[in-house]
Amino acid sequence: MATETANRMAGHTRSVAVTTIASLGGVGAGVAAAMLASGPTDSLGLVIVFAASVVELGVMRVVGIDVSEFGAKDHIYVIFMTFALWFVTWGILLTSGV
Repeated sequence: MATETANRMAGHTRSVAVTTIASLGGVGAGVAAAMLASGPTDSLGLVIVFAASVVELGVMRVVGIDVSEFGAKDHIYVIFMTFALWFVTWGILLTSGV
């Protein structure tokens, strides 16, 4: 029983870590896009968000998450979370005139 609970907690901890890394990566990509891109039509913003998605996989490996176990659903989740937070962050920074 204790082993089953420990396995569930390990899975939960892994999920929280993946979500945190993807979210922070998206916010960081949004800030970087606001600093480096010339405006909302600059395609450099998309390059930054895709680069952030790739970098996040490396960060997850360093943290100790086995990325080789990721399926298509996991990769799509990481990319979606990164994109969504990048979009919101960059949109806020563009409209606020920062």
